[in-house]
Amino acid sequence: MSSTVQAASSGGRIALAGATGRIGSALAASLVADPASVVALTRDPQTARLADTTAVVAVDFDQPGSLEAALHGAQRLCIAHGTSLRQVRNESALIDAAVKVGGAHVVKVSSMGPPTTLHPFAWHMAIEAHLATQPLGYTVLRPSAFVDILHRAGSQVAACTWGGAAGEGLVTFIDTCDVAEVARAALLAALEPGTQRVHHLTGSRSWSMPQIAEELSRLLGRQILYEHRTPAAQRELLLRSGLNAFGADLLLGLDTVFRASALAETTSTVEDLTGHAPRSVPAWLAENRDVFSKSKTVRA
Repeated sequence: MSSTVQAASSGGRIALAGATGRIGSALAASLVADPASVVALTRDPQTARLADTTAVVAVDFDQPGSLEAALHGAQRLCIAHGTSLRQVRNESALIDAAVKVGGAHVVKVSSMGPPTTLHPFAWHMAIEAHLATQPLGYTVLRPSAFVDILHRAGSQVAACTWGGAAGEGLVTFIDTCDVAEVARAALLAALEPGTQRVHHLTGSRSWSMPQIAEELSRLLGRQILYEHRTPAAQRELLLRSGLNAFGADLLLGLDTVFRASALAETTSTVEDLTGHAPRSVPAWLAENRDVFSKSKTVRA
């Protein structure tokens, strides 16, 4: 669902979990000029590189008390963690702590996709199910696949070895910067207590991998092809490239969802909430042209 969000007159205190990730870092930077105080929750404050106006608080996800202390006084909590084996455990602990200290409105960056046992989709489903049972308001953001994952294809495109098991399936990629802008709008929105919302976030059109290869061919001035592989062959290549089984299965799971066109939906939500159209795949490719032009160590 989507609707125009009006900014709250005062931002209050915003707690941000995942502030050093792609979405979280862009979000933290954008909130600097807003009428809110931002505190970043991290396991290692020494590694956080944030604006001086952003407070950094150490937390231990195995110690609920540290989470409750970090969330004390926060009116909003944004959870923008990257994929990890502890994701369900850590994010559920944050939600529980928010309830314990008084129920900050939770903005959860989730994932768009079908009911499945594939990760990370299944993990996000479990976290959303836990959130739905809690006595607090929330805004769930379900972005489609991040266009940033094409970074991984850069060295393969440069070396003419790009391929995978996505077939001719369609996917509507979205830029992580657009997700961060929607998260900002959700955090600053004037909402009634207990409001519960879900937004599906996509780019403006869907793409197949061969179509992206055609776009890269135009951009680079040479023919780029996407080699179609079986899931078994792709997994073997991923493992030979140095990925562990966990990483290989995550990437193969994405190809499985892409092949089924399970992320081909397009919505107007990004424009509705931010006031501008989502960034396009061609624009992203042009901005990152060097990634596909310079041959580095090739990973499948």
